[in-house]
Amino acid sequence: MFLDPLYFYLPVIGGPACMEIDLGLGILVTFFRTVADSFYLLHIVIKFRTAFVAPSSRVFGRGELVADPWAIAARYLKSDFVVDLAAALPLPQIVTWFVIPAVKNPTAAHANHTLSLIVLVQYVPRIFLIFPLNRRIVKTTGAIAKTAWAGAAYNLLLYILASHVVGASWYVLSIQRQHQCWKLECDKEMNATHSPSCHPSFLDCSSLSNPERRFWMQGTQVLTSCDALNDDKNFEFGMFEDAFTSEIASSHFTEKYFYCLWWGLRSLSSYGQSIAASTLRGEILFSILICSAGLVLFSHLIGNMQTYLQSNSARLEEWRIRRRDTEEWMRHRQLPLELQERVRRFVQYKWIATRGVNEESILQDLPLDLRRQIQRHLCLALVRRVPFFAQMDDQLLDAICERLVSSLNTKDTYIVREGDPVNEMLFIIRGQLESSTTDGGRSGFFNCIALRPGDFCGEELLTWALMPTSSINLPSSTRTVRSLTEVEAFALRAEDLKFVASQFKRLHSKRLQQAFRYYSHQWRAWGACYIQVAWRRYWKRKMALELARHEEYYYSNVAEQEFDNYKISGLMSVDDHDVGEENGDQEGSSGNTRRGVNQKVLPALDPDANSLKMPKKLFKPEDPDFSADL
Repeated sequence: MFLDPLYFYLPVIGGPACMEIDLGLGILVTFFRTVADSFYLLHIVIKFRTAFVAPSSRVFGRGELVADPWAIAARYLKSDFVVDLAAALPLPQIVTWFVIPAVKNPTAAHANHTLSLIVLVQYVPRIFLIFPLNRRIVKTTGAIAKTAWAGAAYNLLLYILASHVVGASWYVLSIQRQHQCWKLECDKEMNATHSPSCHPSFLDCSSLSNPERRFWMQGTQVLTSCDALNDDKNFEFGMFEDAFTSEIASSHFTEKYFYCLWWGLRSLSSYGQSIAASTLRGEILFSILICSAGLVLFSHLIGNMQTYLQSNSARLEEWRIRRRDTEEWMRHRQLPLELQERVRRFVQYKWIATRGVNEESILQDLPLDLRRQIQRHLCLALVRRVPFFAQMDDQLLDAICERLVSSLNTKDTYIVREGDPVNEMLFIIRGQLESSTTDGGRSGFFNCIALRPGDFCGEELLTWALMPTSSINLPSSTRTVRSLTEVEAFALRAEDLKFVASQFKRLHSKRLQQAFRYYSHQWRAWGACYIQVAWRRYWKRKMALELARHEEYYYSNVAEQEFDNYKISGLMSVDDHDVGEENGDQEGSSGNTRRGVNQKVLPALDPDANSLKMPKKLFKPEDPDFSADL
């Protein structure tokens, strides 16, 4: 569509009152036109090999594909073959390089008229092919371009292409108008009384070296009568006057082309208001055509570009309207400034993260396998970062990834409070959470940890889901979870987790339960409590043992001192044998006392006698008694 109008630039004014054909431009345009024609021929070949759906089979809702080459060829020959062949024929090349040179005494004007007619005739089937193809693309893909800016650029290029065609047509008509003026003046001087007499061949630049033409140029009035800058001219150039007052017809090709393109663009954009046409019928019809085409094309351009640009900004405008409605609602309800700021921060953060796209609705419209693959691509790598999920196999991970939904939370948002029902598990992707507990409001008890990417919260829900006879009521949260920064996470809802637990029995394995207890911050807090209780009991027993040892040592020293004093004073009446027996009995009682103390205290130091065993189930263990005595 772009190459054919370039043939209109072949005729140029090569000298005073003469016209010629630009051979260099003709060779270049012919080469590119031949390359373009090869695509038309390839299009015809492809159509001869393209199967079609039989119209009679569409009645039952399912088309039957016809792949028989003879049936395809017969159908194509009866429908679009003639138009495709007319568009693919290299007519301008044949006329330029074979027909025109074969004509006796060819002139540039004759070549110009013939070539322009051939190009215009073949331009019709090519336009006829472009518009159905455009409609077929829209019908198949829904739009010409994938993005809004590409669609706007496509429509703008179509408008520029129309300007290119109008500008080239204006140029070739300008050359013909100039030649028409020369021919009128030449006819006036073509008589026996006028000397030297004019000949039509003098208007071709191939006769510049002819002596008769040189002699004719000395006394002719062609140059002065057909000069657009001459105010006394009798010939009206009309809308083509700019081509000669600006010397476009004799300028270089690039200057000539861009001026004509600008003229066509200006004329179409202004609906022909800048055109000063003469009273000639052809010129008036051309002006009417420009005005009508400008009105239709400009409306089409503005409408399509507005549609494409609005499709790009429609979601942004929808978000702005929703944000404005939110602001009006907050002012109407007189929300505190702190709450208003938190609402604005959440709306802004959600727009940055999702751009207003509802991912869940998009995924729900897709088939199951495709949805599973997309969820696996989006979630699997992030889910594997959670240590608890890293212990699972691929099938279980696919089932969990399929049911994960995105969750966004801004700073200082309470995700769940202690005692509230837990309706989802959160697996952190970005950001930090603060998880704290008072163990049901126990006085003096407080535990606080920071949850980072890879951690999870709401593990009470997993215990509830693994119960074979779990109640309808959701479990209560044992911790308060608050966001320290903007948090992006995946949420696994209660009903989805219950479904996975009921369908995949591997979730009940001891290995996964042990991994869950190991990575759960809730179970770590319980373990810390038990360790503290065990340590306090151990410390009390150790202190009691030390006290018993000091008491035994004290009483032993006092008894020995009293015995020595009694022996020295001579008050002792027993012999050495009785004293030995008494000392032996005392030592025996002391040993028994020591063994009794050891038997009472030392079992507390035995790790096998009073160790804390890991619960076999995921239920919360009995609360340790911090006030327990020995």
